[in-house]
Amino acid sequence: MSFLNNISPVERERFKSRVRAISLSFFVGLTLMGVKFYAYRLTCSSAILSDALESIINVVASAFALVSVIMSAMPPDENHPYGHGKIEYFSAGFEGALIILAALGIFRIGWAHLFHPRELPQLGEGLLLLLGAGLINLLLGTILIRVGRLTNSLALVADGRHVLTDVYTSAGMLVGLFLVHLTGWYWLDGAMACLVGMNILWSGGMLVRQAFAGLMDESEPELLEDVSCLLAEHRKDIWIDIHQLRAWRSGNFVHMDFHLILPCYLTLDQAHNEGKKLENLIIDYFGGTASILIHLDPCTDPDCPICQQKICDFREESSGKQINWNRKNLTSRSSAGERLENNRSRGN
Repeated sequence: MSFLNNISPVERERFKSRVRAISLSFFVGLTLMGVKFYAYRLTCSSAILSDALESIINVVASAFALVSVIMSAMPPDENHPYGHGKIEYFSAGFEGALIILAALGIFRIGWAHLFHPRELPQLGEGLLLLLGAGLINLLLGTILIRVGRLTNSLALVADGRHVLTDVYTSAGMLVGLFLVHLTGWYWLDGAMACLVGMNILWSGGMLVRQAFAGLMDESEPELLEDVSCLLAEHRKDIWIDIHQLRAWRSGNFVHMDFHLILPCYLTLDQAHNEGKKLENLIIDYFGGTASILIHLDPCTDPDCPICQQKICDFREESSGKQINWNRKNLTSRSSAGERLENNRSRGN
């Protein structure tokens, strides 16, 4: 992976953490899949079979997520000038679709066993195996989500949530099958399979929804809030206003653009330097994994009331109260000066 030499040490370590976590998911999932099929062989339980079938999906999805994590870290090239980060959204959507397919298979098996129940031999041993698999998956899912959030990897978070659905499945199975063990009501085996299938169906639908949002560059309120706080914290008087802020993620990379209003008397070189200072501030905040496009606008008469410059030969109106740089104001399509002028014209 020669491309690792071209990324920052911080990002290189994040990449290694992602690969280690997703590799762990794959091998643990493969082992637990074998355990669950062995438990099904002991018990002939449709509920345990549905859990084992979902484990096949876990293994396949982990393999796909591993490929997406590696591809998303590859730098932009001639055919992909914005990088390869969106492969992670395809991975999350693919995993969600697989979860939905698994849920439909579980419904089919559970429905049949609900109306045609049968005895479950060696149920105690099967319950112990299911309990052990559930505890291991709980630990694994927690690790995957934690590492995914720390490294900004949607694929890892999606895989972690998928693993946790396996935990919910196992928990439901344990409760239902324990009741079967106590009461001898074997129809509960099919009923639990159907209930767990509903939970899995919901989880898969949410993953597909999240993947669709990423592919459509849907706005991320938390990301915009972080950027807005950063800009407000380092605000300078010469940066008169910022508006039309847009930001979206592509894998672990952040793309952003906005309009920056500067004093009209600045030379082209001076204005460019101010834009570069702001660009470098944001890139450093994201550890080098950000691409910023800043549209520089010269100030006009409506900007005078919001400008905090003390000395200006072009000022037409005295400076008023400073406008807060929050997410609502920075993402507005018009500048603060234009909004103020429009309010005045309406008599507000």
